[in-house]
Amino acid sequence: MRIILYDGVCILCSRSYRFVTQRDVARQFRFVAIQEPEGRELAARFGIDADNPDTFALIDDGVLHTRSDAALRILASLPRWRWARILRLIPRALRDAIYDVVARNRYRWFGKSDVCMLPPNREASRGPNA
Repeated sequence: MRIILYDGVCILCSRSYRFVTQRDVARQFRFVAIQEPEGRELAARFGIDADNPDTFALIDDGVLHTRSDAALRILASLPRWRWARILRLIPRALRDAIYDVVARNRYRWFGKSDVCMLPPNREASRGPNA
């Protein structure tokens, strides 16, 4: 099971959810908002501050991937985006520095919702192995 743990009040994160679900024809990803009880539990298990998340995470068979590694692994798993794998050749420190700038400014640049934006069809977001 591949779980994407995301900030449900972040507009950029919600747009990312829509981007991935529209392209994830194999339905390999399940989305969990960090504000949900399950999201808070997963965040605690992996050492992510659920009250101030600075990353979204991909949990792939129990292994945590964060920041640019998570983003590139997700992208490279989508049809027509497999080419994104090559971006992993860029040193992680540089990729994560860019990721961190966007993460720090995501509310200012993209906005923040007053309520947690859960997937509109929670069961559809779970994938076939839920």
